[in-house]
Amino acid sequence: MTIADQGTLKRLEWDKITERLARHCTSPPGRELAEALVPVADAQEVERLQAETEEAARVLRLEPGAEFNAWPDIREALRRAERGLVLEAETVFDVGRTLRTIRVIRNFFSGRAEKYPLLAGRAWLMSPAPDLEKRILEAVMPGGELADTASARLGDVRRRLQRARQQVKETLEGMVRSRSTQKYLQDQIITIREGRYVVPVKIEYRGEVPGLVHDQSASGATLFVEPMAVVEKNNEIRRLEAAEKQEIYRILAEFSALTGAVALETLGSVDILAHIDFTMAKGRFTLQLKAVPPTLEPGVHLRFRQARHPLIRGDAVPIGCRVGQDFDILVLTGPNTGGKTVALKTVGLTVLMVQAGLQVPAEECSVGLFSRVFADIGDEQSIEDSLSTFSSHMRNIVNIVRDVTPDSLILIDELGTGTDPTEGAALAQSILEELLARGAKAVATTHFSELKHFATTRERVENGSVEFDNVTLEPLYKIVIGRPGRSNAFEIASRLGLPGEIVERAREYLSVDQRRAEDLLKNLELTQQQAEGDREAARSLRREAEGLRAKYDAELARLLEKKQAIREKATEQAHEQVRRIRQEGEAIIRELREQLKQDSNREREQGIHEARDRINDLSGQIPARSAPVGGGAAPRELKPGETVFIPRFNQEGQVVSVTKGDEAVVQVGSIRLNLPFAELRLHTGAAAPEPVRETTGQMAMEKVRDFKPELDMRGMRAEEALSELDKYLDDAVLSGVPRVHLIHGKGTGVLRAAVTEQLRGDPRVKHFRLGEAGEGGIGVTVVEF
Repeated sequence: MTIADQGTLKRLEWDKITERLARHCTSPPGRELAEALVPVADAQEVERLQAETEEAARVLRLEPGAEFNAWPDIREALRRAERGLVLEAETVFDVGRTLRTIRVIRNFFSGRAEKYPLLAGRAWLMSPAPDLEKRILEAVMPGGELADTASARLGDVRRRLQRARQQVKETLEGMVRSRSTQKYLQDQIITIREGRYVVPVKIEYRGEVPGLVHDQSASGATLFVEPMAVVEKNNEIRRLEAAEKQEIYRILAEFSALTGAVALETLGSVDILAHIDFTMAKGRFTLQLKAVPPTLEPGVHLRFRQARHPLIRGDAVPIGCRVGQDFDILVLTGPNTGGKTVALKTVGLTVLMVQAGLQVPAEECSVGLFSRVFADIGDEQSIEDSLSTFSSHMRNIVNIVRDVTPDSLILIDELGTGTDPTEGAALAQSILEELLARGAKAVATTHFSELKHFATTRERVENGSVEFDNVTLEPLYKIVIGRPGRSNAFEIASRLGLPGEIVERAREYLSVDQRRAEDLLKNLELTQQQAEGDREAARSLRREAEGLRAKYDAELARLLEKKQAIREKATEQAHEQVRRIRQEGEAIIRELREQLKQDSNREREQGIHEARDRINDLSGQIPARSAPVGGGAAPRELKPGETVFIPRFNQEGQVVSVTKGDEAVVQVGSIRLNLPFAELRLHTGAAAPEPVRETTGQMAMEKVRDFKPELDMRGMRAEEALSELDKYLDDAVLSGVPRVHLIHGKGTGVLRAAVTEQLRGDPRVKHFRLGEAGEGGIGVTVVEF
């Protein structure tokens, strides 16, 4: 059951939505479904429709090469074939095309049932006929012509027909080229009359060319004669043409019978195929609108943010609105041309699209489903029906009040207009009272000050306004909930060119209280606009700060991980060196055993033990692989000042503060990190390892820690500077820094030239340049690795 009658759908321009949706269909049956689409009230049906639309949009995003080609409507052809009628060749070809589409779509979704279960479930119900499809598409060509291979007899007849025509042409061409015959002919051509080959003969030479006359020119000067020499051959051509037609009819009758045998199953498959086409059109419409899936919630309400009217092309101004949660009725006020009616239609179309299974062009949308939607928008006055503007509105309102339920949405534009303002305002308040008592949800636009006061003094009723820029005197097309709007009649009249003295005189007709109220609302609007601008600027700065913080946290994590990787790599290299030393030592021991065969056993073993002791001494100088300082489970609580270990970075840090109960701010060097307790370990307080002699690995690690990103070579000779530079580049690569600064001074430029020449051929260097103004200028070279 639909939630809106035809009058409401027309007022909200639903037909334009379905028309645009139908353009995305690839078949006539799919377009029929799109044009007949109406919103429904059943929650399960809406959920299913929305899920299908989301699947279709996902298919289009993830499967850009999927085949969803156009296919013809063969439903009537299937019914004719079922009744035993013979189909035309082009219709048979359309049947083959559609059967191919059924097979391709079914196979596509069958292989992706887990990704697209709803569409795959429908596609699985289709009944392809691959044998019939293959036979049709091999026998019938586009345009409805049958191929020579459609049957052996057809191929044989066509070959004989081609030979007969060729023989006739050769005979006639001989006559046309003959000198004795040319003088009798009007033109040296061969043509066809009544399906037979003829030549154009001058009427005065009729007796010179014996044969059958088939036609005469308009002037009467030319006869089209079939010479007796080709009469029998032409007769044979006519017989073969008849045989060809008879064979084509037989083939089409056979295909029609085969089609009729599967007509019922294929009709069902066409219906399913049409639904899939219609669903894929909803997906294409979603991508075109850049729409999002709505959130379906319990209750009866509507809430959306940054929604755009789906029918406005170009850069439509997005709006936000809500109704049904903290209030049931929204009284929307503001200037003419300010966008109240567009906002009203946006609210209505958003609900209709959601409950029809379409996604909405918004950043966010939540809907508790409505059982009915009513709209009274636009002027429906009729001279024929003796309806004025007020009467037409009242007739709609009467129908609404009669049928409204607590889960209905009512949209009313310019409530109470078209009659005496005092009586209209009173009637409008009474209508809103009734809707409020019925529990309905409503959005009503108005210019009446009485309705602004009504919204202020009633529970579950709220004021709203469309914003107006008091500086540029232009509408902003944004809805502000909680503040009544001004009509801005004087400002708009001035902007449209009404003389200023008329506007000023009009202001004088306002009472003192009215002028004060207008000034108060104007100042309130200006203040709120400024405050909203300040809030937006603050939000922008906050987003920027959060982005920078996330960026620097990620950079710190990367550097700490890189640092740990360098340490582990250095230790691994040292252990590898020890393994090589051990292997060399064992080789030395084997050589010693061979050389000391003449010595006593005791002397030999003593020499071996001494060699092994020296090798073990070398191994002991290599630092062990780093192990976590903290261990065990994550802490349940922390206090500022405690030392913790961060396993992810293999670093220690100090707790600065605890936030959100399960997160802590940890100081690591000069950087502060927000980390959850799960990524922290308590410091175990383990004793420091015994000091060992400094080794190559330890010296390398100390160089990493003490490395400075600049090398001062001023005062050095070129040879000395290049030697220092080579060692410094090694240390820089080991430390993992991205760039360094080489200070060579300005001077005569000799040292700078030597450094440049050295860097140019160095494989460790990715890029180098002279320093900029804040980096030392031409006295510094910046190197990137």
